[in-house]
Amino acid sequence: MRSLKKSIPHVFLMGYLLIILYPFLFVLFSSVKTDNQAIAANPFGLPSSFQLDNYVNAWVNAKISTYFLNSLYIGVLAACLSILFAAMLAFSVTRLRFNKISLIVFQLILIGMLIPNNSLLLPIYGIMRRLDILDTHMSLILPYVANAIPFSVIILAAFMRSLPGEIEEAAVMDGLGPTGLFFKMILPLTVPAIVTVFIVNFLGNWNEFLLANYFLSSEELRTLPVGMVGFRDAYNTNYAQMSAGIVFSILPVMIIYGILQEKIIEGVTAGSVKG
Repeated sequence: MRSLKKSIPHVFLMGYLLIILYPFLFVLFSSVKTDNQAIAANPFGLPSSFQLDNYVNAWVNAKISTYFLNSLYIGVLAACLSILFAAMLAFSVTRLRFNKISLIVFQLILIGMLIPNNSLLLPIYGIMRRLDILDTHMSLILPYVANAIPFSVIILAAFMRSLPGEIEEAAVMDGLGPTGLFFKMILPLTVPAIVTVFIVNFLGNWNEFLLANYFLSSEELRTLPVGMVGFRDAYNTNYAQMSAGIVFSILPVMIIYGILQEKIIEGVTAGSVKG
């Protein structure tokens, strides 16, 4: 009886997993089929022959390679910069001895979490136009970094608070100043939280559409979400190539989750246990 009760949650989780994977399997199988007729005849079955040319055509002819590399470059760079700035800010409000100022700064960071990003579209557009960087990748990198800092600071600050104070005392006794303490001691110990924050920020940057759609007008600068809209309009009669393009768009996410799964779980629980 006890084993039956323990198995019930696993059954529900397996059912939920199948529901989540159901549409993905359709896209995956469709991406290696010959044409729309083959997809309609057997939507969720394996094809009689694998048509890998769909991936080649989507990557080269539909410029998925350009959109993919643009999104990868912008997403990784913006995520890394936001982590660097957020880690320094989290270190200053949690480990340095400025209690009143740190409290005020942290409250301001929390206020930043309350502002919806979409409501800032017009102000951000005005700032980018004044800086004369519209239709450049920098017009996306700067807002992405700024939007990610509040969430990143909260996660990193929670993890840094859980670190024992004896680490700082030993480092100071060895002659480390604030800069050395941050880069040589605190930052390496915060890797699990940093990985989690990187994943969240990268996914947000990778999937962001609104700013990329309005701030970039050149074809060669577009990111994957914007490019996929044009790809859909151009190839709406070829669902096999559309499916191949969708697989390209989710491939980095799957790889990152597969490699960094343990670090992500550690970072999610950051600060939940003290000591």
